[in-house]
Amino acid sequence: MAIDIEIRQISAEMDEMWSYYHDKSHQIWLWWAVDHETNVSLAYTFGTREHKYLDELLALLKPFPIGTVYADNNYAYIERLSPDMLVSGKKNTQRIERDHLTLRTRIKRLCRKTICFSKSKEVHIAVIGTCINTVFFGREFDASTLL
Repeated sequence: MAIDIEIRQISAEMDEMWSYYHDKSHQIWLWWAVDHETNVSLAYTFGTREHKYLDELLALLKPFPIGTVYADNNYAYIERLSPDMLVSGKKNTQRIERDHLTLRTRIKRLCRKTICFSKSKEVHIAVIGTCINTVFFGREFDASTLL
């Protein structure tokens, strides 16, 4: 008896979200991708707005059969993704933009005008990564490994 498995191509939304640690001169971007149909997070990475961090995200997305990518007009997407794969513009990135708002609402240090901030890059990445892993990936956080 054979089982047929159909693997559908994924339409992904990609975007980056600005934040900072210590002071506003230490900027960092969260680069991430979500499934356009289901809003399931696929992968994320942290870095600057340089192309190499988009390359890191694309490397994390290699296992997924991505057919279409919806992204804003950031030059990195235009240069790194093929024109037949990329759909540029804000019209189709509403889900990931909503996820940005969810993160900014739940994590005070991501608010643009706040007195709450991370003093180190490592803590900043750990807090945001923990929230993404818990909320968007549905993983449980085990604090005992940190103690």
